[in-house]
Amino acid sequence: MFFTVFFLCMLLGCLVGFLAGLLGIGGGLVIVPTLVLMLPMVGIDQSIVMPIALASSLASIVITSSSSAFNHHKSGNIPWKLTRKLMLFVALGAVLGANLADALPTKALTSIFSIFVICLATYMLLSIRQTVHRDLPSDYVLKGFAGLTGTIASLMGISGGAVLIPFLSYCGVNLLHAIGVSTACGMIVALFGTIAYLITGLDNPHLPDWSLGYIYWPAVLGISTTSTILARYGVRLANRLPVKTIKKVFAAFLIFVAFEMMI
Repeated sequence: MFFTVFFLCMLLGCLVGFLAGLLGIGGGLVIVPTLVLMLPMVGIDQSIVMPIALASSLASIVITSSSSAFNHHKSGNIPWKLTRKLMLFVALGAVLGANLADALPTKALTSIFSIFVICLATYMLLSIRQTVHRDLPSDYVLKGFAGLTGTIASLMGISGGAVLIPFLSYCGVNLLHAIGVSTACGMIVALFGTIAYLITGLDNPHLPDWSLGYIYWPAVLGISTTSTILARYGVRLANRLPVKTIKKVFAAFLIFVAFEMMI
């Protein structure tokens, strides 16, 4: 079972790494639905499939987002003055989200995931043609939204880019800079969310072999092995494509996941 999951997740990691570099997301919107389908097939108890999928997604995103953030930093895409304001608050939100996920049933978590993805997809579709030149909101608004982003991201097993990028774009931040901020904050969300899921899952009696808390290591290692390699190619493509093209790819990606989860 270990090697079956590991090799399947290596293939998944190729797609995840590329999307992380291109769109500034950690890939959780792909990882979570895939693991929700895969894990019951290898005998994991249905009652903990969703927390394991969320935790394993975040654990793999720690590595994927780190690689992606490093490449965006080298390309000059991360405005660190803005990014540093957000980091602490996305971390606090991530811890809160993991504790909420531990308390909610699987069906509720799946519904939350689907609803947020549909909302994000709809917003991105409506905003494709928008060109905005707005000032950033106050620090209080930025930090509050960062905390909300961390909570949502941890509940969904994602890095938060699908929430943070549309918000920063709406505020007039250059899209490549918004993607850069997202990769750096996503690394923090994933790290603190992973630690919280590890702790909250330690006392669960249904955990499978090769898990630590809710983190399922065959999935994490498989995804991480290939995702870090492909992340750099996604960053290169992001630097070459026009902004509107990246927005269209991002919107199409979210719509695909939304329909997948609805079905």
